Amino acid sequence: MGYLSGRTAIISGGLGDIGRAIALELAQQGANIALGDVRDPAQAEPLLAQLQAKGVRARYDVADVSDPDAVEAWYRAAESDPGTPDLIIVNAAVVTLTDILSISPAQWRRELAVNLDGAFFMAQSGAKRLVARGMTGRIVFLGSWVAYAPRPHIPAYCVSKAGLRMLCKQFALALAPKGILVNEVAPGNVDAGLSAQIFRQQPELKRNHLQMIPVRRMIEPEEVALQVAHLCHPENRQMTGSVLLMDGGLSLLSDAGPQE
Repeated sequence: MGYLSGRTAIISGGLGDIGRAIALELAQQGANIALGDVRDPAQAEPLLAQLQAKGVRARYDVADVSDPDAVEAWYRAAESDPGTPDLIIVNAAVVTLTDILSISPAQWRRELAVNLDGAFFMAQSGAKRLVARGMTGRIVFLGSWVAYAPRPHIPAYCVSKAGLRMLCKQFALALAPKGILVNEVAPGNVDAGLSAQIFRQQPELKRNHLQMIPVRRMIEPEEVALQVAHLCHPENRQMTGSVLLMDGGLSLLSDAGPQE
């Protein structure tokens, strides 16, 4: 039996590369899984089969985290099966590739609505349930190293992740007396999602990025999942309001790459 046996993890952005890796790792440790995303349910079937093959209960619900009513409905469904989530993994995010002078109001609003508002709705809804039931738990926000460092081609993403960092600290302060620990995992360049698609199309761009990273390698989604699982470990009882930075040394540099 894994160290998360009997626990239930709820994961937003559950069908993305990082969300999938987190779901598989937590299930490997025995947690039941409630996935949420905006994709068609048919796309969740292969992952659900993988999770269930590990001997845990798993479900998928279509849930847009930028809609608080949709978040509430998702939690109610998860409570019915597999159970009240006590591992809350706030992972859903979108990114717009443009500069601060070109991004449209609609793009700006959508990115902050998903990345920041959605993170608040998901964490608050889950935390209220835990407090009402007298349950302890863990909340893990998926942040980014760019919360420290402005990047000219993803301005709204940087702003949203900077806001997420303070959101994490606010929840951590409020929930610590309740036995609910709240932390952030902040990756650097992950070879997944939109980045992976771009790198496959432009291998030279990937080589250039590798030269910017002090450890000279990209992060795999499974590495991120291991850090999320670490923060969910029941013996991790003191770490709250912290940022687990895993950026390969990018934040050690005053200029981590080209600025155009």
